Amino acid sequence: MADPIVWLEASGALAAAGGVGYAKVRAPRAYWAAVGLPLTYGRFALSYRNTMDVCGLTVQPSGLRAFMSRRVARHEVRPVAPKIRRVWGTSSGLRVTLRLPAGLEPADLAAASERLRHAWGVHSVHVRPTKPGFVELRMTGFDLLRRVQMPKKATPRDLVVPVALRDDGTAYVRNYREIPHALTLGANQSGKSMYQRNLIKGLAQLPVALVGMDCKRGVEQSRYAPRLSALATTPDDAASLVDVLVAEMEDRFDLLAKHAVSDLWELPEYLRPAPIVVLVDEIAELFLISSKKDEERRERIVTGMIRLAQLSRAVGIYLEICGQRFGSELGRGATMLRAQLTGRVVHRVNDKQTAEMGLNDVAPESVPAACTIPADRPGQAVAADASGGWGRIRTPLTSVEETVAACRESVHLIPDLPALEPFRPVVPLDPTLIIPPMPKQAPATF
Repeated sequence: MADPIVWLEASGALAAAGGVGYAKVRAPRAYWAAVGLPLTYGRFALSYRNTMDVCGLTVQPSGLRAFMSRRVARHEVRPVAPKIRRVWGTSSGLRVTLRLPAGLEPADLAAASERLRHAWGVHSVHVRPTKPGFVELRMTGFDLLRRVQMPKKATPRDLVVPVALRDDGTAYVRNYREIPHALTLGANQSGKSMYQRNLIKGLAQLPVALVGMDCKRGVEQSRYAPRLSALATTPDDAASLVDVLVAEMEDRFDLLAKHAVSDLWELPEYLRPAPIVVLVDEIAELFLISSKKDEERRERIVTGMIRLAQLSRAVGIYLEICGQRFGSELGRGATMLRAQLTGRVVHRVNDKQTAEMGLNDVAPESVPAACTIPADRPGQAVAADASGGWGRIRTPLTSVEETVAACRESVHLIPDLPALEPFRPVVPLDPTLIIPPMPKQAPATF
């Protein structure tokens, strides 16, 4: 019979292995800190030079360097790899600063990121240029988008709103000063509403005017009415609201011309009108018509939206457009408007053509990533912009109640814009006192 101590030691080893496996699945951050980080650092340190050589990320040394190695140091002349300047661990991965030798550029490392990921056994490798000649490798030890945890420092400020988490652990933000207009696409149940919810929650905390266009009778945006400066729930109201926004834009241009400046932010603060963010819930409802008599209204809306997209950035009016599809099938003016929307966020789509509508003209290589988003990952999307950069993001779970509460708590931040006052939604002082009407009962029969 085996010694009980042997059984005890074996049971302890099995329990420890089981605990490590459980932590890897249920507590990935704890597993990374205790096990993953030391192993990855050791693997990286031991295999760095060979990995760079195999991946083609080395260059031939200069003539002087080759001569010194051969004649002075008596060493074999070897290709030169990027020099490691700094290595440090984070709560979710490993970061390495590299000095690139002459002949390499950041795009070379970005093209080899998938091979580096497998070589070092990490979940992903991202390459970010920091300054000329230097890049930062951001390795993530596990899937950060599985359970979204936003960075603590991610708070709205100065028209910069954190909306989602990138797969490299940083916050994805909507910076309206840099990317004034954006388009969000995705199928039903893909997470578009969650994305808009997080965006509205962040914008509500800033002194900006929020203008909603929800032609589905306001089923999405009417609950945020306490914080909205204007709300249109029918195509006719939307057409009138677009006319008012265009007139407001022209008045602001007159203000800029009067003070000899070309941008709203060049005005003194006491003269500067409040920024306006226009939130369009379903763009197709503004383009599609059911009869010939609606054509004039459609032309008004399309012409006004295109003018806003082309000109309104300088006067602090920004567009945030959402839809399931946005292509030429919507009619004349659709592609012209889409071309002005610099930021793109594409959630799970039903076909490749929808992903191409949103991404093909800014980051073609990101289209396959948008087509492979699983259905059990609501809120995951591909974000890109006109610079060609793209990445995977996922929106944190935010309930409707949280967003509504943020809207009610920030009512005092609603700016005074008389032009939008006729479209201001009516909000009861205490909605909890509203009693819904009783359903009609059929007359009693005897």
